[in-house]
Amino acid sequence: MRSASLGFVLRRLVQMVPVLLAIASLNFFLVHLAPGDAAEIIAGQSGNATPEFIAGLRHDFGLDRPLQQQFFIFVGRLLRFDLGYSAVQQVPVISLILDRLPATLLLMLTAITLAIVLGVALGVASARMRGTWVDHAISVGAMVFYAVPVFWLGLMLIVLFSIVLGILPSGGMSEIGNAGTGIDHALDVLRHLILPAFTMALFYLALYTRVMRTSMLKVLSLEYIIAARAKGLPESAIAWRHAVPNAILPIVTLAGVQFGHLLGGSILIETVFGWPGLGRLVFDALLQRDMNLLLGILFVSSVVVVLVNFAVDLLYGFLDPRIVHK
Repeated sequence: MRSASLGFVLRRLVQMVPVLLAIASLNFFLVHLAPGDAAEIIAGQSGNATPEFIAGLRHDFGLDRPLQQQFFIFVGRLLRFDLGYSAVQQVPVISLILDRLPATLLLMLTAITLAIVLGVALGVASARMRGTWVDHAISVGAMVFYAVPVFWLGLMLIVLFSIVLGILPSGGMSEIGNAGTGIDHALDVLRHLILPAFTMALFYLALYTRVMRTSMLKVLSLEYIIAARAKGLPESAIAWRHAVPNAILPIVTLAGVQFGHLLGGSILIETVFGWPGLGRLVFDALLQRDMNLLLGILFVSSVVVVLVNFAVDLLYGFLDPRIVHK
């Protein structure tokens, strides 16, 4: 059993390498399809946008080389774990990413945790009370939040909780000028995290609620659940101890697949709430045509998504040991 599990882990790790290289290559060519480059942006900002000056910048940044040569240089840097320098900000790309990555991970992990916990709870409640007003209310609420645009919902939450009620901050990660540490700083970050995390979580909460309800209804009709009822076990024990561990498997799979979508959605949420994460950095890199920075962010994001899917594979193998032998 241990050798099978070890083989399963090694197999997944080996599969990650070509996947990451393929994603990085695709990102490189897609990014270079966009018009303009960092040399034009820098020249425009300097007020000295002569053809000679722009040509000199392109030479310094290596942008005058053939695209194939730029690609092999890019891949060679990746193999050395070097993401290069930001042409606009003139600092290592990895430094910029590591400065913003914790904020994005905090937002994403909080949002996905809220979505899974509340989605599972509401899905179980809806399935157990099938056909009642509670089931209908949960289903209607889930459909509404699934259909509402996330950016509009975020703006409405800002209006309600920040402007009208004045109980939550409208943006940022902490109060300006707040140099507190320890518990005070953590509470300040938590207050700023509530609105963006809740806004991001609502869309996935609605989806997980519907999926969990459907999965629970299917599991509750299986023979081993009927046998548990025949033994006189309480309904709550049947639902949470026997049905949920099997019904939650589609949620685990869906969460892993959607982590990349969650990372992409953070760009919009971070822009609306002024959250200083990778999403804002991507937006700035796009405006400035900072190709090295943009490619570095995309590569690190790909690594995060692949690692999350790897963790989901391991969790899925733990929840369903049969998957390890496949």
